[in-house]
Amino acid sequence: MDHRESLINSYLFELKNALDHLPTDQILKAVDVIQKARLEKRTIFTMGNGGSSATASHMGCDFSKNTRSPELPAIRMICLNDSTPAITAFGNDEGYDKIFSEPLKALADAGDVLIAISGSGNSPNILRALETAKNLGMTTIGLSGFKGGKMIELVDIPINIDTDSIERVEDIHMICDHVMTMVMRESLQR
Repeated sequence: MDHRESLINSYLFELKNALDHLPTDQILKAVDVIQKARLEKRTIFTMGNGGSSATASHMGCDFSKNTRSPELPAIRMICLNDSTPAITAFGNDEGYDKIFSEPLKALADAGDVLIAISGSGNSPNILRALETAKNLGMTTIGLSGFKGGKMIELVDIPINIDTDSIERVEDIHMICDHVMTMVMRESLQR
C-alpha cells in the first residue's frame, strides 16, 4: 500500500472514531436554545478564528437560509467575522483580543445567543467575547476540539470534539453545523 493511501485511511478511521463519539445530547441542547431564540426573535452571533471563522460564517448562512419557514420568524444571525473593516478597526485600535467583544457590546442584548467556534478553545479573543456575553446575559454555545481548552468551562453548552487533529476538529465542527441545520429544518415539517 502506498504510504499516502495509508495516511488517508488512518485519517478517515480517526474521523469515524471521533464521529462515533459526537456529543449528540449537547448538539440537541444547542438546537433547543437556537429554536427558543428564534421564537423570541433574539439574535444569534457566531465567531471563530482561521478555519473556524469560515465555519462561523457558513453557519450563519445555513441557519438563516436553510431553516426558513412561512410559519416562523427567520433565525436572526450575525457572524462577527463577516465585517473585515470592523475586525481590522477593532484589532488596530483596541487590540486583536477585542475584535469580537467590542462589537458584542454594541449589538447584543440579554437573551441573545453566542456560538463560539475554536479548535483549541484557548484563543484570547474568543475567551474575552465569552466573558462579555456572560456579562450581557447571553446564552453561550462552544464548539471546541482537543480537550476543550478554557472555553469548555466558560460556555453554557459545550460541544467538544475530543480528537488530536485540527483538521478532524474542523471537519466535525462543519458537520455539527449541518446536523443542527438539518434537525431544525426537519422539525419544521412535524
